[in-house]
Amino acid sequence: MTKSQQIDQRIGVFVDTQNMYYSARQLHGSKANFKTILKEAIAGRKLIRAIAYVIKADVKDEITFYNVLSEMGFEVKSKDLQVFYGGAKKGDWDVGMAMDVMRLAPKLDTVVLVSGDGDFSDLLEHAKSLGCRAEVVAFGKTTSHKLKEVTDFFVDLDKDAKYLLKKRK
Repeated sequence: MTKSQQIDQRIGVFVDTQNMYYSARQLHGSKANFKTILKEAIAGRKLIRAIAYVIKADVKDEITFYNVLSEMGFEVKSKDLQVFYGGAKKGDWDVGMAMDVMRLAPKLDTVVLVSGDGDFSDLLEHAKSLGCRAEVVAFGKTTSHKLKEVTDFFVDLDKDAKYLLKKRK
């Protein structure tokens, strides 16, 4: 792919925020640097949409975090955390993210998934069958092998500390 072809590439970035949050915390005891991750995902190409999917859990600084994501250029889509009888909790955006990718795929040249969740393997296969390039940006150590196999390009966030926020002292 030539540089001019790459610059003209229309991309959509779809961020599984919870997956990135927990991977960064588990692997590095830190938080993901979403601004740097978005810049890496765009890589000088034409951004059509960048969507960050979040679960509202009524925790401290949650609204501030959502506002910061919005200021970075993300469209923030939120869902409430479901609490079931007995105390079990569930919150995920897998189907919502998949629907957005499918709705936007005809307008995109490249789908960039920011998640290591192997449940998205079939989604990326389908996006590729529609003619889209499929890229994954995630922490390699917590990324599904199946997801790595189906992607056209993988950015391993474990390889550089710039993808993590510096810890406050």
